Amino acid sequence: MGVLTLPKFLSCGKQKDFTLSEDKEGHASPNDENSERGNWSSKTDYLLSMVGYAVGLGNVWRFPYLTYKNGGGAFLIPYTIMLALAGLPLFFLECSLGQFASLGPISVWRILPILQGVGVTMVIISTFVTIYYNVIIAYSLYYLFASFQKVLPWSACFSWWADAMCSTTSIVLCNVTLPNQTVVSANSSWATSNNLTCLGNSSTPVPGLQLPSEQYWNKVALQRSSSLDETGHIVWYLALCLLLSWLIVAAALFKGIKSSGKVVYFTALFPYVILVILLVRGATLEGARNGIEYYIGNQSNFTKLMEAEVWKDAATQIFYSLSVAWGGLVALSSYNKFHNNCYSDALIVCVTNCATSVFAGFAIFSILGHMAFRLDKPVSEVVDSGFDLAFVAYPSALSQLPVAPLWSFLFFFMLLLLGLDSQFATIETITTTIQDLFPRMMKKMRIPVTLGLCMLLFLLGLVCVTQAGIYWVNLVDHFCAGWGILFAAVLELVGVIWIYGGNRFIQDIEMMIGKKSWWFWLWWRACWFVITPCLLIAILVWSLITFQRPMYGTIEYPAWGSTVGWCMISFCIIWIPVGAVVNIIRARGNICQRIVSCFRPAPNWGTYLECHRGERYSNMTNPGAEKEHEIPTVAGYMSKPE
Repeated sequence: MGVLTLPKFLSCGKQKDFTLSEDKEGHASPNDENSERGNWSSKTDYLLSMVGYAVGLGNVWRFPYLTYKNGGGAFLIPYTIMLALAGLPLFFLECSLGQFASLGPISVWRILPILQGVGVTMVIISTFVTIYYNVIIAYSLYYLFASFQKVLPWSACFSWWADAMCSTTSIVLCNVTLPNQTVVSANSSWATSNNLTCLGNSSTPVPGLQLPSEQYWNKVALQRSSSLDETGHIVWYLALCLLLSWLIVAAALFKGIKSSGKVVYFTALFPYVILVILLVRGATLEGARNGIEYYIGNQSNFTKLMEAEVWKDAATQIFYSLSVAWGGLVALSSYNKFHNNCYSDALIVCVTNCATSVFAGFAIFSILGHMAFRLDKPVSEVVDSGFDLAFVAYPSALSQLPVAPLWSFLFFFMLLLLGLDSQFATIETITTTIQDLFPRMMKKMRIPVTLGLCMLLFLLGLVCVTQAGIYWVNLVDHFCAGWGILFAAVLELVGVIWIYGGNRFIQDIEMMIGKKSWWFWLWWRACWFVITPCLLIAILVWSLITFQRPMYGTIEYPAWGSTVGWCMISFCIIWIPVGAVVNIIRARGNICQRIVSCFRPAPNWGTYLECHRGERYSNMTNPGAEKEHEIPTVAGYMSKPE
């Protein structure tokens, strides 16, 4: 087919001619505003990708637990306040930043070269996280396949892996008097069934009992070793599940946003269908009401609002749930058309994310309430967070339902989809960074680069599917997904709002969404300049003060494990000072001029397309002027300061 050249008023900028066949290879299509980088095929593709990125496993296995722990329904008050004060302002800022410049999380720091290392830190942390996050997806795949059995293998203590401490009910020993007047210690259930009475104050619960789902998780699924010191062998079926999960990610991303934007129609929407099914089923079970009341009903404790820990948990959950400061929001928004209303997008995604967290809690706690009813225990004794909820408590509850394999399949399929669409966005963050650094290479070799990246990350993740793999997953999560992201977020706010200029940034946003009143920006100015950075600094300081050595359950990590963790996070944040030094060295003039120039936007900072620049950016240099064979540090483009 011949070459199709678009008129300038359609291409909206000085774009290269391109062929229609490029769309088949995953590049720009004739309908794209930006024919070099490409755009989302539709607004829905973008919104679903953002929802999928923000809504992840934490909405299912962390938020419900935090709500119960911090006063039930009362927790929604600090949660909503923190959404308004910390989550939404940062979310709006990052979406606006990526959309305005049409650049990924590293190249976008042309806005302030001195802090280009912040973008590098975000991408490296995202890379570490994506390695272990796909391992969790592999766990979900394994349990998904294990659900295709008539009787779920973790439903009872009948298998070879069960030991004497395996039990589906609590065991209480007590002293009873036999007909021959002999006093013996016996199981209280056995005594009751034989019309015997326990002697007063002799009942003693047997400690250390484990649910069959807990023993299955540790002995079969993980083949867990005793500690991080004991690496053991690679668990072959987890390795195969990990390979499959990476192949799914690669298949969804081989055309970039053109393919992932279609996959998320299923991966982002279908989990809601499953949540509704689980909620309807759970609500019909005995004890479901008790579970929901423990979650958010009349058990709400408003006195908890006086505790600082509750507010810290609310702020932390909002911050991590919305995936701010990971680089993904900037990367995904960079493919928007310039005049897209990023303000309304931020509101829609943030509200959807938080509403999903609340809704998921009803589905989770209704079935946990039924589990507590069957075990004759308080709901508080069956509530867990993290891995224990997803792979121990909830599977145990589902195994007791009629047609248990069906409910187990639906639950783990939901976990799989929640994990995958978050993973899609994280990998897209990395590939967007590569595209900004080497645009011509990615235009020709997107598929090989994407496949190569996925295979490399698969190989790096093999240590997480050894017998000590769960310790590595927990270690990376403990260090890399912690205060390093908070530190990057604080610098991001300081750089964009305090140094580049909040009022200047607002003018950039108004170039995209139109002029707004002074009253409209009053709230955002208050948050960006004062409230949000103060909150993030408070959380960061609190996190450092209360920092503890990582543990998995009751198992302490060896000293060398903590050292490895500190090395990982140091490797992530060291790029902030390194980037500053490199850019200062590459700038021109004496040392003072170099430093000053790095605190100013680069000459090629601004809108990607010429037709959007107006008078404010009329003197901007070509944003794609860098040489592809060099890593484009921003200060390298700078002319000599005046």
